[in-house]
Amino acid sequence: MNRQQHPIIAKEGWPFLWLAAMVAGLTSVYSGYLAIPLWLIFIFVLQFFRDPPRVTIEGDSSVSAPADGRVIVIDEAEDPYTKQSCLKISIFMNVFNVHSNRMPVSGIVDVKHYYPGSFFNAALDKASDSNERNALLLTTKHGHRVTCVQIAGLIARRILCYVEEGSQVYKGERFGFIRFGSRVDLYLPKATKALVGLGDKVVGGETLVAELPTP
Repeated sequence: MNRQQHPIIAKEGWPFLWLAAMVAGLTSVYSGYLAIPLWLIFIFVLQFFRDPPRVTIEGDSSVSAPADGRVIVIDEAEDPYTKQSCLKISIFMNVFNVHSNRMPVSGIVDVKHYYPGSFFNAALDKASDSNERNALLLTTKHGHRVTCVQIAGLIARRILCYVEEGSQVYKGERFGFIRFGSRVDLYLPKATKALVGLGDKVVGGETLVAELPTP
């Protein structure tokens, strides 16, 4: 097993935390109890940007969840980025989930492509094609092609991705962040076996969501 260490609070959240704390603190000094709603906002922001360490189960054939959340799609589909028939697994993150994104497999980043778009509810099917998104096309050591797509949601307005084309990546490592509600789509080889069911709750970097076909 590989334990992925990260700060307990995601670095992406510090500007929001400082702002929320400053506003709540100043209001406490000058307005007393009127600051209570602002401290509740601070607590919400604090829990949103939490980023606990995760233990990833190693193995070249298993696929780990790229995000915390609920499985909303398990279906055969065409990968819109590679134009190949595949198994699609989608995970929806609400505002109470951890929003760090983690690599589902180890391999090489062949393509990284950002697509501007709309901000529909990320739980809707059309979000995969219409919303702002960032796609990573990965190739594993056994030649499996896996596409991992970060998708912005109704409230999310910023997709962050920290890997580049040609990078060697490892399953479970943190590669990005989406702020305030979003979705991640996985497109896997057609013969892949799903290890989760619709409605299942998964933990990014820990839950195994699929088993790639034997090479």
